[in-house]
Amino acid sequence: MNMSGGKQHELALAMPVYNEEACIAGVVQGWYNELERLEIDFLLIILNDGSRDETAGRLEEFAGNDRIRIINKTNSGHGPTILMGYRMAVEQASWVFQTDSDDEMKPRSFQELWKRRNDFDALLGYRENRTQGTGRRLISALSRLTVRVFFGPGVVDVNTPYRLIRAPLLADIVRQIPPETFAPNVIISGALAASQARICNVPVPHEGRKTGAVSIVKWKLWKSAFTSFLQTATCRPKVESPIHRAGLPGKE
Repeated sequence: MNMSGGKQHELALAMPVYNEEACIAGVVQGWYNELERLEIDFLLIILNDGSRDETAGRLEEFAGNDRIRIINKTNSGHGPTILMGYRMAVEQASWVFQTDSDDEMKPRSFQELWKRRNDFDALLGYRENRTQGTGRRLISALSRLTVRVFFGPGVVDVNTPYRLIRAPLLADIVRQIPPETFAPNVIISGALAASQARICNVPVPHEGRKTGAVSIVKWKLWKSAFTSFLQTATCRPKVESPIHRAGLPGKE
């Protein structure tokens, strides 16, 4: 039974991948198993962002599975790859979920977001027990402050890579974000807050990276943070309030 309201699937999951040969097969299989266990009509969209290791080879084992779409693309960066995934996903399903491929936030927490979806427009898993260095803590705080000042309150973890959003609402937002944007999730969080979307912040356990390496380090981290700040301050998607949108349930 197709319950996607005119879309092909109930859920499309978008996952950007870069140099994750050690864990990617297990991560994809873990999400596949969990969504199948929950009896969701889903599509996994896996975007390999020009990995230089054996990631592409590890993903070959999923070739031929009609629930998994592998996109091997030239490297454009994490943010542009997320946007590409979102733009594909909103055309495929009624709900879109984005997560990273580093296995720091597990599939087992997704059930809590999914079971509460009918009462909300966006369900955002904020990273619980996250360990960060001083620099990253300061940048996270700056991102939260930027979203609050320019868009409004409502989102606990503005750059979380664990977010479930109604596709029509997300489609309106991402079409207004430039494709080269460094941190689109921060802008999306702001747009959700500004649109008075019904946001549910859900705690999700966060585990430290066990494989691969963080791609942004030292001075590049601050340079990237400054870029994100400027883009968030200048990209202000105009979104109709979801409570007035035809086809989306309103507040009680």
